[in-house]
Amino acid sequence: MAVINGKWFREENDQWAGYSASLEIEEILYKERSEYQEIFVFKSKSFGNVLVLDGVIQITERDEFAYQEMIANLPLNCHPNPQKVLIVGGGDGGVVREVLKHPSIQKVVLCEIDEKVVEVSKKYLPHLAQSFDNPRMELFIGDGIQYMKDHKNEFDVIITDAPDPIGPAVGLYEEDYYNNMKNALNPDFGIICCQAENLYLDLPFIEKLMEVSRKIFPKADYGLTLVPTYTGGHIGFILCSSNPDTCFREPLMTYTDAEIKERNLKYYNTDVHRACFTLPQFAKEKLFPDGESQQQSTVK
Repeated sequence: MAVINGKWFREENDQWAGYSASLEIEEILYKERSEYQEIFVFKSKSFGNVLVLDGVIQITERDEFAYQEMIANLPLNCHPNPQKVLIVGGGDGGVVREVLKHPSIQKVVLCEIDEKVVEVSKKYLPHLAQSFDNPRMELFIGDGIQYMKDHKNEFDVIITDAPDPIGPAVGLYEEDYYNNMKNALNPDFGIICCQAENLYLDLPFIEKLMEVSRKIFPKADYGLTLVPTYTGGHIGFILCSSNPDTCFREPLMTYTDAEIKERNLKYYNTDVHRACFTLPQFAKEKLFPDGESQQQSTVK
């Protein structure tokens, strides 16, 4: 991470050699290294307050909804009756906010390893962290992997709101983690949705994640959302289901314009849900080399 002349934040990371993005700083609000990572919060000139972890932008007030709404609604609207949801990561509270908009939800557990992220978000990103006081929400500070091992067959949906695969998040992109998620799902019907990087900058990495997903789950797919301040301007999601008949591209729950307004959705709608799985040809050839049938794996 670099702050240029005290006025500009520039995102730099060896993971994306030769690439950087910048935001103009209006005021530095917080900067400290926690037990796990460097946390930096600043007020930007054009994107509101910005949360940065280990030099990588995680949240800006201006475009956060494009990520939070998609990572929550894509899996929830493909499950026939989601009641219990586990969120790993996402200590800012944004995904919890979106999940709790679903009236069927009885309980949401948020596993965040870094308590300082929660504290900082409550202070500087209160519109995301507002759901921490909801009685349906339970906060667990600790290792999400161990939590899943201790809570098998419990959740209808598991959402992994992970930062990039560096530092404390590395383990959230490994085969063992996907096996742990499967074991923590309701055996009758369970869906996972995981942050899955950028098609232009991380395609070989995404290919490996898709291979892992198909190895473990009978149905896997990949969708994306547009977030201007994320590396490369978009971010993707891997969705997997324990039910081979799941069709992620056709949601079970659809919204009218009135329902969209009622839920205060700014990015997600039914048309966007369907469209997000339509990939550019270079990515489609890599992630689905055998065509659309590749959505279904050989796992039974």
